[in-house]
Amino acid sequence: MTRRLQEAGAELVACWDDDPANLAAFARAYPDAERRRTADDLLADHTIDLIVSAAIHDERAALGIRAMQQDKDFLCTKPGFTTLEQLAEVRRVQAATGRRYIVYFGERFGNPATVRASALVHSGAIGRVVHTAGFGPHRLFGRVERPAWVFQKARYGGILNDLASHQIDQFLHFTSSTTAEIVAATVANHHHPQISEFEDYGELLLRGEAATGFIRVDWLSPAGLDTWGDVRLFLLGTEGYIEVRKTRDVQGRAGTDHLFLVDGHGERYIAAADTPLPFMRDFLADLWQRTEKAVAQAHVFQVAELALRAQLLAQRLMYTPPPT
Repeated sequence: MTRRLQEAGAELVACWDDDPANLAAFARAYPDAERRRTADDLLADHTIDLIVSAAIHDERAALGIRAMQQDKDFLCTKPGFTTLEQLAEVRRVQAATGRRYIVYFGERFGNPATVRASALVHSGAIGRVVHTAGFGPHRLFGRVERPAWVFQKARYGGILNDLASHQIDQFLHFTSSTTAEIVAATVANHHHPQISEFEDYGELLLRGEAATGFIRVDWLSPAGLDTWGDVRLFLLGTEGYIEVRKTRDVQGRAGTDHLFLVDGHGERYIAAADTPLPFMRDFLADLWQRTEKAVAQAHVFQVAELALRAQLLAQRLMYTPPPT
């Protein structure tokens, strides 16, 4: 987020983290950022317009509230909340202050192939989108050592609230739905029984005003895959369909951001990695002009509410191994 904000014209003023290792790593990547000031000092600094955060999931809402109360806008990674109570309080403070609390849905805002798919859909390439299927597999262990809070449900918010927020965002966006309901939701811990609170699998069904969607997320990417997850998006329209292979084409094409379009004229492959990413530019313009070109505040809150409700409604599968 920092790099893309800088590319869009923002100035990085300072950074802060209560973990010295995290702070040092960020400072190595961005040596011009001042790091001697405290979080309270940065929040009170009226020359700072925007707070950008990747705090632990359950800490983001409180930080965003403090930022808005100090007349600042707030941008964080997903998920923006871990409870409906947090969401309600952020909604209240956002309405009272008029500041922005925006969640960066990187699978759409930061993925060139998804941005290209959005342009195609909104130009009418496949007609009206009536169904989406989003798949968000992840690798749990490997090159990245996960901190302890990742396995504590109260802190990460559950797999549907965490990972599936990306796919819920895309469902609302591509189907032009302003509201939706959770038809069914399921979670499970299929492969990590040593971590009792953890959920390594989740799925849900969505129904909007005139479209439906299926979402599957997991922490089950096999070690043989050469990326962290084979993320895909399928868009079914009234006049065609699109498949987006975001991170990998297991059929052999190198790189990321592969898009397949099938319509009345035939079948087409589009290498979409060079598609420009306009989100940060539009987001900064929104902050100055108080517009909503990049993303609407209501959309961010709707995604969060659906993700939280899916997590609360989810039935948990309980696997009992057969007797030996």
